Order: sequence, then C-alpha cells, then structure tokens
Amino acid sequence: MLTVRNLRKEFDTVVAVDRVSLTVERGELFGLLGPNGAGKTTTIRTVLNIIRPDSGEILFDGQPFTTATWNIIGYLPEERGLYRKSKVITTLLYFAALKGKEREAIRPRAYEWLERLGLADRAEARIEELSKGNQQKIQLITALLHDPQLLILDEPFSGLDPVNQIVLKDVLMDLRRKGVAIIFSTHQMEQVEKMCDNICLINKGKPVLQGPLRQIKQRHGRNSVHVEYEGDGTFLKTLPGVRKADVYQNYAELELAEPIRSGELLKAIVGQLDVRKFELLEPSLNSIFISVVGPPPETSPVQDQPVPAKWPKSSSGISSKLKKAIGSFAGTIVLALLIVLTRKQDDGWLIPAILLGVLLISGYRLLRTIKAERGGS
Repeated sequence: MLTVRNLRKEFDTVVAVDRVSLTVERGELFGLLGPNGAGKTTTIRTVLNIIRPDSGEILFDGQPFTTATWNIIGYLPEERGLYRKSKVITTLLYFAALKGKEREAIRPRAYEWLERLGLADRAEARIEELSKGNQQKIQLITALLHDPQLLILDEPFSGLDPVNQIVLKDVLMDLRRKGVAIIFSTHQMEQVEKMCDNICLINKGKPVLQGPLRQIKQRHGRNSVHVEYEGDGTFLKTLPGVRKADVYQNYAELELAEPIRSGELLKAIVGQLDVRKFELLEPSLNSIFISVVGPPPETSPVQDQPVPAKWPKSSSGISSKLKKAIGSFAGTIVLALLIVLTRKQDDGWLIPAILLGVLLISGYRLLRTIKAERGGS
C-alpha cells in the first residue's frame, strides 16, 4: 500500500524529518508517535505532498503518487479547516466533490455518516453552531465520505469526549476490517496500545523505535508490576527492589530490579495497603515512550530569565525604532515647510491639506512609539 523510504525535510537549519521510512499495508492501523515538535505532522504533510520533501521516495502500491491517488486518500489535519458559515450538508458535499464524487450521488452516504455519528438532526445547521467535538466529527466525515483506501488522521481524538472517542474507535476498527489502511498520530498512548498493529516513534525528526507493537513491548519488557489498592501508596517509591514507581491515586506501575523480588514486594505492600489487584505485566507504551524519548525538559523560573528590551538600544539610549519615527516626523515637517514657502497663491489648498494629513499621521505614530518606549501599551 504505502511505502516511505528515507524521507528528509529541512527548514533553514532545522532538520524536521531525517531519514524516516515506514510501510503501511491494507487493513493495518499504524501509529505515528512522538513528542511535540518531533516531526510527525511534517512527515504526514510531506507524504501528502502538501510539503515537498528534500529527498526520499513515497510510493502507493509501488508507484509514485498521481492525481488519481489523491482521490483515494482521506486526510484529517490537526488544524481544522471547515467553513464556519457553511451548512453541514453543504460542507460534506463540497469536500466529496473535491475528491471527484458527484454531489447528489454522495448525498445519501453523507446522511448515513451523520446518522452514525449522531448528527442527523444537524445537517442544515451552520458549522459555527456546532460544538468543538461535533465540528471534529464533521471534519472526520469529510475525510471518510469518499471511501478512501488510505486514511491519515492527525490527532483524531482531539476535542472528543470519552463517549465519542469510543464511537471513533469503532469506526476505525470497522474501516480496518474493510481493508482500509489507517495512519494516525496521537498523544493518547492508551488508544495506540488498544488499536495499532505497528508503530513508528519519531524524536527530533528521526525514527527511534519502529515495528510491531507486540514485539516492541516484548523487546522493552521489564519486571513491571501493576498494583491497584486502597490507601496512600506514596511509600511504594522508596521500597527496596523498586527501580521506578509511577504512583497515582489508587494504582501504581512499578519497575522491579529483579524478578524474584515480586513476591517480597507483595508481602511489603499487603502490610500497608488494601490490595485489590497485583499483576506482573508488560510495560505500557507510555512508559516505553518516556524511557526512549525522556521526560520533557524542565523550564527555568520566569524571574531567572533576563527581560529583553522591546527594541535594540543605540549608544545614545534611544531605540532604533524611535530614531526612525523621529526622523520620519522631522522629514515630513521640512517637506511641508518647503512646499508652503514655494507655493503660489493660486495653487489652491489641496496639496497643503494632504501634507497636513500626512504630518498628523506621522506625529501620531511618533507619539505611539514614545509611549511604547516608556512601557505603555
């Protein structure tokens, strides 16, 4: 289906995508993961030819993309792109027409999707009248209405409540059973864990973890324990034999130094907590993600950061922007005086009136610059 080889995209001095390769087959749900700024969206846009790659190869069924190929691809962008004043049904038919579908022929299909996603009664409503979650569902229908063979979704769960996340999951699983290849990028690791066959984790533009999800979890398998309990589990972080502990309100995920310590750990916990569940398990995708990418960098306190000047100061203490405003105002005055002194009595007052207007505008800009220089708004 989709083959991407050694994809590279550079912006000025930043390499956004660096030698990314991936393969997505029909009937496969592929997860494209990574922290913010890792290059996921750039990779997607490059695959879709929204951004031209600097190098690399992108093939669909072994062939380069053509106009016909674009019409069998569905795309849900991270930034939503609906016409807010347009009616729902008009929007759906318009986007389907862009993919080569006849408006009237696709109309019944549009109503079917609206019915499935609980929006049948909003067909004549304007987009701006819908909630954020319902707008997201309309955007999803625009990506599905033309029956794509390849579906690419960038943060598809954004804006959806838990109930509608389940609806979306059911839709995606149904499409998968019908042989549609699906790529989706999301920060919700639990969704990836439940749905994806294969994943590619990108960090700083480079793929750092890739392959079948099951194999990745086995490869990164550790001595992990999931504990559910009643009580205060803070002490779990300090227990002997616990290398790492992620402690939450009523459960914790513990990484053990040695397998044989799991029994000893249970004895220590039972004495202090009311244990409901104690289970040895594979590491979660979220824990793998953090171990590979690392936690987000800590930011320094705001007060420790130097406050930059609004404009660069010259040696005289006057900013370059203020100097420019003063020069412009002075030049306007000189020009106005020259014209007034050299004009003839029968020239009329049109030119002086224009000059007066220019002088007032220049003076107003100078006053605003001075006010901003002194810290005003």
